[in-house]
This record gives sequence, C-alpha cells and structure tokens, in this order.
Amino acid sequence: MDNSLQYHIKCKKGDVGEYVILPGDPGRCEKIAKYFDNAELVSYNREYKTYTGSLLGKRVSVTSTGIGGPSASIAMEELIKLGAHTFIRVGTCGGINLKVEGGDLVIATSAIRHEGTSLEYAPLEFPATADFDVTRALYDAATRLGFRHHEGIVHNKDSFYGQHSPESMPVSYILKDKWEAWKALGVLASEMESAALFTVASARGVRCGTVLHTVWNQERKALGIDPPDMQIEDTDNAVRCAIEAVKILIAQGK
Repeated sequence: MDNSLQYHIKCKKGDVGEYVILPGDPGRCEKIAKYFDNAELVSYNREYKTYTGSLLGKRVSVTSTGIGGPSASIAMEELIKLGAHTFIRVGTCGGINLKVEGGDLVIATSAIRHEGTSLEYAPLEFPATADFDVTRALYDAATRLGFRHHEGIVHNKDSFYGQHSPESMPVSYILKDKWEAWKALGVLASEMESAALFTVASARGVRCGTVLHTVWNQERKALGIDPPDMQIEDTDNAVRCAIEAVKILIAQGK
C-alpha cells in the first residue's frame, strides 16, 4: 500500500476506509456521509471529494469520481493504493428497457464496454462484471428497504450527447444501430462509469458493485408512456440502498 498523498484525490493512508461509496457528483458526498457515524471531510480536489466515517464500527468513506470512466478509474486506483477493497458506485441512469421507470433502482450485474477507459485494462472480449457478493448485498438491501428495483446489464458510454443527440453526430448511423441492439438485448439502462470501474476492479483484485437511480426513460417518453417532462432527481433511495448494502457486507465480514 502507498503511504504517500495521492496525486488526484489528495488522501493518504489512514484517510479512507476499506469500504468506499463512489458517487459521480461531489455534491452528493455530504448527502451520503450523513448516514455515516462521525463523518469528517478529508479532502476536496478537482472532482474528488472525500468524507470518512464509520458504519457498524468499521471505517467507511465516500469519494466522488466526476463524470465518466477516466476520472472514475483514477479515483479507484488511488483508493486501492490506500487500502480500499470494496466499492459501490451510486449514480444516476436513463432507462432503456420499458420496464424501468423513473425513480426505480437499477442494480448492475454487468456493463457494456461502449467506452474507452476499460480498453487500457483488458481486451474488449473481457466482460465488465460486478462482484457477486456486492451485487447480492445491493439486491438484499433494496428488497429489505422495499424499493422497486431491477437487476441486469447496463450500457456505458463516454459521450452523454452521443446518446441523447445521436442524430447530430457524424457517426449517427453507428450510434442509432447500436442503441437498437441494446434495446433488443434487454439492456436496462445507460450510464457512464460502471464498465470502467468493474474492469479496473477485476484488474486490481478488488470488489465493485453499482446501484443507480433512474432519472428518466427516454424510450417510455418516446412511446408516450411517460409525460415528456417526467424527470425524477431524488437519489436518496439509491444512497440508502448502498448504505444498507455496506452494512450487510460488514456484518457478513466480507
């Protein structure tokens, strides 16, 4: 383990726990830390904001990753150097499968590597897969809390507007064809970090899972199932699910 101050997250050994929750948005860190016992702000540099506290007597942390795989992988790499071994991404997504409604939780079992960061860790043929124990803890947490949830494959990309405005892109024909493939394959939702995080976790021998809050489902809107202005921003259920999952893993001694 590296005892030095990490270049990007500006933390050193002893600053973070072995269990770390990873939101994208720095603004979500304080909201998550409120569920910790004795939470303290450790550092805030660039998009990386870290609080550390405890759950069930075990030190835990929350570190924001910013948007996308490159910054998320940097956070995970530096946290691993400081001794973290279990990670839960808490983020937002847009639904693809029609059964996924705004406000639902999506627990990713694996992620489509339609992004670039993971290619620096593993060949494209290697699957980006969530850790089973972490995923099971997230499933049990969502069930225990009574939250509507789905488990399955999520899509990952590097360009937010490549998904939302594909017709404006010179490669629109590729983006649209692949989107239709994801729909036909039953992919649940689209987001931007899990594929990189799952692949880095595999490469570094640590564990990672993901729970996502669904903000909207553009396919449901396109079919007129949901109103055009439907957008649900409250991520508290996803946060509570992650907190409960960490408690389950700590209680299991995992």
